[in-house]
Amino acid sequence: MNHSLSTQTPCLHPLALSLAIAAALTSASISHAAPPSPAAALGLKPVQNGVEYDEVAKDQVSRCEVRDIERDDWSGWEVLGPDGTMLRRFADTNGDKKVDLWSYFQYGVEVYRDVDANYNGKADQYRWMATGGTRWGLDSDEDGVIDEWKTISAEEVTMELIAALADQDATRFAALLATPSDIRGVGITGDLRDSLSKKAVRAASKFRDFARSQRIVSRDSKWLQFAATSPGVMPAGEPGFDKDVTAYENAVAMFESGNKSGQLMVGTILRAGDTWKLLDLPTLAENGEPIAQSGGNFFTPGGVTAPTSSGSSAGDAKTQKLVSQLEAIDARLARATETKDLAVLNAQRADVVASLIDAATSSEERDTWTRQLVDTVSVAVQSGAYPEGLSRLQSLARSLSKSSAPESKALRAYTEYQLIGTEYIARQSPDADFAKIQEWWLGELTEFTERYPRAPETASAKLQLALSKEFEGDDKAALKLYKEVASDFRGTDAAERATGAAVRLQSVGREVELEGRTIQGKPFRLSQMRGRPIVLHYWATWCEPCKQDMKRLRSLQARYQRAGLQLVGVNIDNSREQAIAYLKENSVPWVQLYEDGGLEGSPLAKQFGVQTLPTMMLIDSKGRVVRHNVGEAELDSELAELLK
Repeated sequence: MNHSLSTQTPCLHPLALSLAIAAALTSASISHAAPPSPAAALGLKPVQNGVEYDEVAKDQVSRCEVRDIERDDWSGWEVLGPDGTMLRRFADTNGDKKVDLWSYFQYGVEVYRDVDANYNGKADQYRWMATGGTRWGLDSDEDGVIDEWKTISAEEVTMELIAALADQDATRFAALLATPSDIRGVGITGDLRDSLSKKAVRAASKFRDFARSQRIVSRDSKWLQFAATSPGVMPAGEPGFDKDVTAYENAVAMFESGNKSGQLMVGTILRAGDTWKLLDLPTLAENGEPIAQSGGNFFTPGGVTAPTSSGSSAGDAKTQKLVSQLEAIDARLARATETKDLAVLNAQRADVVASLIDAATSSEERDTWTRQLVDTVSVAVQSGAYPEGLSRLQSLARSLSKSSAPESKALRAYTEYQLIGTEYIARQSPDADFAKIQEWWLGELTEFTERYPRAPETASAKLQLALSKEFEGDDKAALKLYKEVASDFRGTDAAERATGAAVRLQSVGREVELEGRTIQGKPFRLSQMRGRPIVLHYWATWCEPCKQDMKRLRSLQARYQRAGLQLVGVNIDNSREQAIAYLKENSVPWVQLYEDGGLEGSPLAKQFGVQTLPTMMLIDSKGRVVRHNVGEAELDSELAELLK
């Protein structure tokens, strides 16, 4: 028996590789179908590359045995080697006479399986186990590419990272990054949450260029081992932490390329439930040199607040003094309540951060502090706590526009985009002409996307422009923008939302599916309600029009009860507890769905690219969309027409 590494090309459907097995599976009953030949059964390969499992030499295949599975709850076949060792298992686990589990063994132990969890004939989950590891990947669109990890260890994250760099695979890397909802979900709050979220988003957008430009990890590079000190915990109650947060700092991945070994400074790896997540791009050591520890995000002094400085000790002392001043101002800001006091403190904070920019000894450090200055001033202006900050942002944007350094382009884009949003809010005084402000804002966003077609902020700008086109009723223009985001920014949250929005805009007359969990945590599929018309209602407790719609939906439910009208609520509050508290106080007699992430991060919002509330979709009894965005005032007449 030959124990070798499979390097088969990913496929959409494992059964496509074996016509003999596919034919057997379409028989009247899998339990009575003739078993496939050993050659046909062993011809099936895992969907995922790099799975280590037992393969059989050609001259030994005929000596293998295919037998029925001996279990009361499963049917299908198992493949045994010449010595009786288990090699494969192809099982029907739900009794529908179709294989939904493809298992691969090594030394008689199952190490990997392809899973068809929704029983439609295509693998949508991939699991490694036993000596194969702990990874469990999910493939929502069933294209053979893992979209997210349900389970993955910190060690396996570094293994996947090396593979993503070797293949220059931005999608594979994006699946390893913490999303804003991950960061929020583990209990990180406030400025730290926002800083880490932005860092992860930037990492996703920069990975492709990083992978192409580096020359250390090559196509033939192989992961060797994971190196790190013990993980640490930031306890709940510390500033920025609502829950205990576990993470590795300064983690390193060891790899080899041919006869040379190398190190990859992975940095922070954050635990999020059963997965571990990256927060940033890695750092490479040239020529196999060891990597010095870098500033961490949690346990290393100055992690997020004070970027690591490589300058002189005098420079470090100056930076630390400024950081101490910053911390003192932040403490006073937390206690201040008067607008005039907040304005003074925000101005002082901006002055200190500006000094930190001047004291920076590297472009990376300067970039980090500049972004913090932009964020600080932008938030303060929009909250009304620092009106004079707008002119400061404008001055900063002008100064950055004069820089010709290539590395300043990303910073210019970031600053200009934040300035547009800040000025948009600042212009909205009580006596302002909102129509003119809106026209100005859309014009600025359009010009921004033309200046910076590949900037990460352009994805957000185009999403906002697309939404405005939806409001205007110009679905064609909106769809074009959504498709551009989905294509140009693959692997990002924005692309995921844009893909969902494109599906929604093109959904009229088509069957759609929505999968998620109820607010009680039970699995839900929209197709479970086929045979009855459905109103899908996206809402949140902070959306007053949504709550008014719910009152009217109750009367529509009663009016069309005989027609079987079903209502499905999708709550996208940032907190499940907020939604539960509201539902306890208000009678809402229909199923409610909820998943963490809010309007921008909830998988339920992403599936149809919902960006604004309220959003309602009308779906007929066959699961086809009648209206992809219907207002409450139109709903009664639409239902009357639908149910004639």
